[in-house]
Amino acid sequence: MNGDNVVETQDLSKRFGSFTAVNNVNFFIPRGEIFGLLGPNGAGKTTTIRMLCGILNPSGGSASVLGYDIQREAEQIKRQIGYMSQKFALYNDLTPRENLFFYASIYGVPPAVRPKKVKELITMAGLDKHENELTRNLSGAWRQRLALACAIAHDPPMLFLDEATAGVDPVSRRAFWDLIYEMAGRGVTILATTHYMDEAEYCNTVGLMYQARLIAVSSPDTLRDNLQGTLVEIDCDQPLKALGRAKSIPGVLEVSLHGVYIHAAVKDEKALKRLFDVLDKDGITVHSHEQIIPSLEDVFISMVQEQVREQELAAPPTVSA
Repeated sequence: MNGDNVVETQDLSKRFGSFTAVNNVNFFIPRGEIFGLLGPNGAGKTTTIRMLCGILNPSGGSASVLGYDIQREAEQIKRQIGYMSQKFALYNDLTPRENLFFYASIYGVPPAVRPKKVKELITMAGLDKHENELTRNLSGAWRQRLALACAIAHDPPMLFLDEATAGVDPVSRRAFWDLIYEMAGRGVTILATTHYMDEAEYCNTVGLMYQARLIAVSSPDTLRDNLQGTLVEIDCDQPLKALGRAKSIPGVLEVSLHGVYIHAAVKDEKALKRLFDVLDKDGITVHSHEQIIPSLEDVFISMVQEQVREQELAAPPTVSA
C-alpha cells in the first residue's frame, strides 16, 4: 500500500449467488481527501462501503483501509473508522448529550476525557441549544448533525458516509458538507456515497458507479472537461418530442431531458443547425438556446448512455424464428 493512501482497492468484487453487486472496482483515496462514490440506487455503492468497513467479505480482489487488509484485519478497521448512514442508530429516548456519551463509551473514549469530548462535539455540530432535548423531537437536519457527531466521537482518521444526506433539505445538506470540509481540513479522510450529483462538487475525486462497475474516476472538473462536444441547453415547446427526434440526428452526440429543457451535446455548429432544422420541420418551436457548462449530471448521463451503446453492440444478434 502507498503510505499516502488511506484506502486502496484492486479488482474489488462482490457476488450474491449469480448476481454481481460490485464488479472489479479500482480506486484509491489519499490521506485527508474527500472521495465521492456517485450513482443511482442499486449501483453497488453501499456494498462497496460495507466491504471496506470489514462487514462483508469480497468475492474477489482485495482492498486495504488505513493499512489493514479488509479480510484478514477487519476488526482493526472497525475500531479505527467512523461510519454514518441515512439510518444511523440514534436513541430517541435519550438527549443528544446522552447519545454522545453513550457512543463515546462504545468507541472506547476514556471516561476522564468524555465530558470534554462531548462538549466539543456538541459545539462542532451546533447542538448547544438542543443538547438536552429528546432526540425524537429534533428535526431531520439536527438528527443528521447529531449522527455525525456520534460517528466521530473517537476521532477516527477515516470516515465513511453512506447516503448520509438522503432526505435532508438542500440548505441543511450544504451546512452538513461545511462540517465535512472542516474535518477534511484537519486531515480526516472521507468516503461518501450519494445519488445527489451536486454533492460531487464538494469532493476532491469522484467515482461514478453504474451497474456494479466504476465507469469513471477523476476530479469533478476533469470529468466535465472530458465530455465530448459542445453542450447546448434548448428551451422549446415540445421537449419530449424534441428529445425523441434529437437522438437520431447525426452529430448530436448525447441528448437528455433536464426539467423542461433539452441538453444536447453536439459535435459542431453544423450539427446544431441540423438539429434546429429537424425540429422546425417537425413543428417544434425553439424559444431559445445557449451553450452551457456541463454539470456532473450531464457527464453521468453521457457516460451511462455510452455504456448502454457498448452493451448493445456487444449483445449477440437476435435471430427470428
